[in-house]
Amino acid sequence: MSLTDLRLFGRTGLKVSPFTLGTLNFGVRGNSSHEDSVRIIHRALDAGINVVDTADVYSAGESEEIVGKALAGRRDDVILASKFHGIVDGNPVHQGNSRWWITRAVEDSLRRLNTDHLDLYQVHRPEAQTDIDETVGALDDLVHQGKIRYYGTSVFSPGELIEAQWSAEKRKLERPVSEQVPYSILIRGIERETLPIARAHGLGVLTYGPLAAGWLSGNYRLGAEQPVSQRADLIPGRFDVDSPHNEGKLRAADALAVLAEESGLSLIHLALGFVLSHPDVSSAIIGPRTIEHLDSQLGAADVELSSDILDRIDDIVPPGTVFNERDTGIIGDAIANPALRRTVSA
Repeated sequence: MSLTDLRLFGRTGLKVSPFTLGTLNFGVRGNSSHEDSVRIIHRALDAGINVVDTADVYSAGESEEIVGKALAGRRDDVILASKFHGIVDGNPVHQGNSRWWITRAVEDSLRRLNTDHLDLYQVHRPEAQTDIDETVGALDDLVHQGKIRYYGTSVFSPGELIEAQWSAEKRKLERPVSEQVPYSILIRGIERETLPIARAHGLGVLTYGPLAAGWLSGNYRLGAEQPVSQRADLIPGRFDVDSPHNEGKLRAADALAVLAEESGLSLIHLALGFVLSHPDVSSAIIGPRTIEHLDSQLGAADVELSSDILDRIDDIVPPGTVFNERDTGIIGDAIANPALRRTVSA
């Protein structure tokens, strides 16, 4: 396997590289140098990556602007994906999955990306208060207008994935063709239902977070100091090695680091090789902030894990395991909102 060994994207007929370049870290949130970010994008494309994934909320649109600069003269050779849903500019009306917002959000993304169409437009998160028929209908219109080629979802529950498919089928509209979802050795929940549903409906699967937000970088080891991380400041508690909630994850990360060493691999390559070994994963999103980060990950496309190594990974982290609900990308309303699970007497 290598970066030039393209993989089918569901049943669309599209052929995608094993890695997708994620651009969350380009802009004020990560690498604030546009020149550096453009160089990283060019290095990734030159290496054989043919999918670039961004979103309007990444650094409040700045990431899309950087991608637009980088793709000047190379746009036709790239499968370009973006996402909508989150609030971009501080105006609480400028968000969501309504037709009103989708039709405005896509125009804003096209302008920032300096392109006349998106190859894949994704619903960044589900929204319980918006009818899925509303969202699917608006995205179907964008396909027929030529502003997007395909549309997909991101971090939808198994039930929401089925509902979106049914909404399109019953109304004879263009259907969602993909799902973007977190997946790593430490975050294996999608193996239970999401990946089987994707297989049954022919969905392309883009996975993100193959290093589990840094937990599989090799820095999280038993007895080691708390690693320095920008994410730790943004999400307190999720990365605290002394927290009881992270005890199991820390033990697993340490055991996986030992396995990687015994296998003659870096933990990064072991982690990426694991994600790419799943037959239902179309492409794994990597999100480097520097050239060095990118180079440390590109070589993993050549890694093929043996059945013995995959079995040992399963022994350390059994299939379907989720250590922390927050790692799944979203905590659903039924869990987060007490009013949906309590009957309160007057």
